[in-house]
Amino acid sequence: MQSSEQRELLGAFVRARREGLPPEEPGRRRRTPGLRREELAAQAGIGVTWVAWIEQGREVRPSADTLARLAGALRLTDAERAYLFTLAGRADPDNPFSGPFAPEDGDAPASIVALVRAVKHPAYGLDPAWNICAANAAARRLFIGLFNDSGHRNLLRYVFTDPAARTLLPDWEQRVARLLAEFRRDYGRNLADPRAHAVVDWLATESDVFRAAWERQAVSGREGGLRLFDHPEDGLLSFEQHTLCAADRPDFKLVMLEPLPKG
Repeated sequence: MQSSEQRELLGAFVRARREGLPPEEPGRRRRTPGLRREELAAQAGIGVTWVAWIEQGREVRPSADTLARLAGALRLTDAERAYLFTLAGRADPDNPFSGPFAPEDGDAPASIVALVRAVKHPAYGLDPAWNICAANAAARRLFIGLFNDSGHRNLLRYVFTDPAARTLLPDWEQRVARLLAEFRRDYGRNLADPRAHAVVDWLATESDVFRAAWERQAVSGREGGLRLFDHPEDGLLSFEQHTLCAADRPDFKLVMLEPLPKG
């Protein structure tokens, strides 16, 4: 769900880019700079009313396909296109790494990246939508199947939909219930983040277990404690989990797993 500020920013951005385009009939005097709304709508293959409502910041939700055609007509750069889709709260259909499941190392705070790299034990950073924004080699080895070529690094998507997670987590049912209760607390703090909304929407469609658990409304703080993993190569592993928030970006967090002695 978009905030009113996001709608206003989106409208101002579209209008500015429209007015910055060369007119279809150069050389003729015009009262307005750039393309008219009608001309942009025709080039994008969408209704002029949609263009007007988007520019006016109205409470409308253009589809991802509509936004893609609008981005093409506006001749947006990759960065501008990503900005357009972020403000609209939609995933770019032409970019598998956009939307809720962003690539790792995207916009992680420098403090998180530095600590993840410095720690020898499994460590990773989480953004507000619980995408893994940084991870060290130990974490990549531990979380089998997560760091492949699937195009996502989202912790919730992994534990709820990846068969490898069910194999890796011997207490899978309890772990996913606790993780979701912890995520709901973060979700309430980051309601303005469209990616967090998109993660919930996607998982509610793709996972019956997620949908049922989400409807139970459980909320919990991010807690440490014992974490068990049944690794296909290393066997049963036990860790003590520690979680820290970045001082400069408290909506990001560092998760570190400290190995416990076997036996």
